[in-house]
Amino acid sequence: MNTKKLEELIKIDSPSGYTGKACDYIAEVMKGYGFKPEFTKKGAVTCNLGDNPKIVIAAHTDTLGGIVSKINSDGTLRMSVVGGVLLPSFEGSYLRICTMNDKVYTGTLLLNNPATHANREAGTAKRSEANMHIRIDEEVSTKADVEKLGISVGDFICFETHYTETSSGFVKSKFMDNKAGCFVLFELARIFEGKNIPVQLFFSNYEEVGHGAASGYADTIEEMICIDMAVVGEVLQGTEQQCTICVKDSTGPYDYEMRKKLVALSIQNKIDYTLDVYPYYGSDGSAALRAGNDFRVALIGMGVSASHGIERTHKKGIKATVDMCKAYVEDYITG
Repeated sequence: MNTKKLEELIKIDSPSGYTGKACDYIAEVMKGYGFKPEFTKKGAVTCNLGDNPKIVIAAHTDTLGGIVSKINSDGTLRMSVVGGVLLPSFEGSYLRICTMNDKVYTGTLLLNNPATHANREAGTAKRSEANMHIRIDEEVSTKADVEKLGISVGDFICFETHYTETSSGFVKSKFMDNKAGCFVLFELARIFEGKNIPVQLFFSNYEEVGHGAASGYADTIEEMICIDMAVVGEVLQGTEQQCTICVKDSTGPYDYEMRKKLVALSIQNKIDYTLDVYPYYGSDGSAALRAGNDFRVALIGMGVSASHGIERTHKKGIKATVDMCKAYVEDYITG
């Protein structure tokens, strides 16, 4: 499996609200496979793989991040998180500050008074927006110094991803959630290139803040397969090498008939899968249902370790997710 496009997409900064460049990249990938992508009014990318699509397969390209909420008097920045940033996992991360005049500055997210030789509580202090700051890699020591750089409240903060692939098949990086899901859609576009199938691909851009997939679909859609990262944890069954079918998350159960079909197709096609319940999780499928869309929804995805931290999945899990979607679409066509 050639994951070059996954790496390229992950390296494009795209916290919720700042996804334009990533969505432009997605549109170019779809054009490269011979399709005609479109943008919704909110900036999401849609792409019909054929006429009158009945199934939408969705993934989100927006990620976690931050926004400058204050310029401190000592020349550091305070951050307001975008999405569910797990601050202990992001502490020490290198980042980029993207200004409204398209300048980019680098920095680091740190605990206030972070030196262990000066602060005996540095190791045990609770991490929160209130006691953390961004150290800018410029010679600044006052608020005025920072303002001279063109940095202002509202500028987006984009974290370094540290994308790495291992010889054992693991892919680890910030924001596997959910650019690995977007890569699954790339693979489906590649597989079905030149065929007229009743599928719409939907790349949402506000999932991390709860309303990404609320609208924007073709009015012929009857079913949604939502692809997002599958949680790996102590109380859960899934692994990074599998595709998980989510039975229920914090918003309620997903469609029972779609689940049964996905299970049957996985068994028939020898796709490595499991079933799971996610206790603290919502998805674009949740957003679509809450918005009142009248179609059935199933949620699947490759297992991702350490969600909202330094995440990791495996190429086997990505492939299993591609295979499950492919089997579902082909069964729909022939059935």
